[in-house]
Amino acid sequence: MPLYMLACFDKADSLDLRMATREAHLAWARDQHGKIRRAGPMLDDADQMAGSLFFLEAETEAEVRAFNAEDPYTKAGLFDRVEIKRFRATLGDPL
Repeated sequence: MPLYMLACFDKADSLDLRMATREAHLAWARDQHGKIRRAGPMLDDADQMAGSLFFLEAETEAEVRAFNAEDPYTKAGLFDRVEIKRFRATLGDPL
């Protein structure tokens, strides 16, 4: 199945919103075990969470967009922008 990178960049000064929504996001993400190959927060220069990065198995970009639309972070309006790219793992631990 194809791999996709989903990079979600937080709005400026939104750490409080991220933290208020984090438990709902993590609970939702735990139920996505069949799609998520690797995921975690992106960090800013102060090591504060500033975005979310996913590597997902999906058939189409539309499937990735639908996945993102269901994320509690997305529903809460946390993200400033979202980038989706096809990804091919060639080095490092297998995804």
